[in-house]
Amino acid sequence: MRIPFKVIFSLLTVLVLAGSCTKKTVTRVSPDQQIDLSGRWNDVDSRLVAEEMAKDMINRPWRNDFMARNNKKPTIILGVISNKSHEHIDALTFIKDLERECINTGTIRVVQNAEFREKLRVERADQQQFASPETQKKWGRELGADYMVFGTINSIVDSEGKRKVVFYQINLELADLETNELVWIGDKKIKKYIVN
Repeated sequence: MRIPFKVIFSLLTVLVLAGSCTKKTVTRVSPDQQIDLSGRWNDVDSRLVAEEMAKDMINRPWRNDFMARNNKKPTIILGVISNKSHEHIDALTFIKDLERECINTGTIRVVQNAEFREKLRVERADQQQFASPETQKKWGRELGADYMVFGTINSIVDSEGKRKVVFYQINLELADLETNELVWIGDKKIKKYIVN
C-alpha cells in the first residue's frame, strides 16, 4: 500500500511540532540548597570544604601564638590552590569561599592577592591625579600579610560499569611569610558513590 505524500508530510509536521513543544522548566532555588545532578564537584562541596577548613585553620594554636607575640590579629593571603583532580574545578570559587569564611570569623585579616593588588594600585595612582586632595588614598599604607595559604585539590576515581566512587582530598598549608615555617596543615576528604 502506498502512503500519500500529504499523509507523510502531516505526520512529520506533527512530530516536529511535538518536539518543539517540549517544555523546559526553570525553578529558582536557594543557593544553599544541596542539589547533586552528576556527582561531580559542585558549589556545595566548595562551600562545605571552605567552611570546615577555615574553621580548623583558625582554631589551631598558631593564631593565639601570633596574637600573644604581636598583640594583633594575623593577616593572611590566599595563594595558589591548584586543581590536580580529574575534573575541571574552578579553584577561584573555592578560594573566594575560603576568603569569605576567614573574614567572617573576625579573628584574622585577609588581604587581596597579587592580581587585585595591582588593580587597587592603578586606582590609587588614578586618585593622585583626579581625586580631591582630602579624598586621595596615600601610598605605602598597604597591609602586609603575615601568612600565606597554599593548597591542592586532588581526586581518585574507581569505576565499574554504571557504578563509580570518586574520592576528593583537599590539602591546605599555612606558611609564615617571614620564616617559611609551616604553622598549619589541614585536609578535608569527600567520598561520593555514584550510580548512573
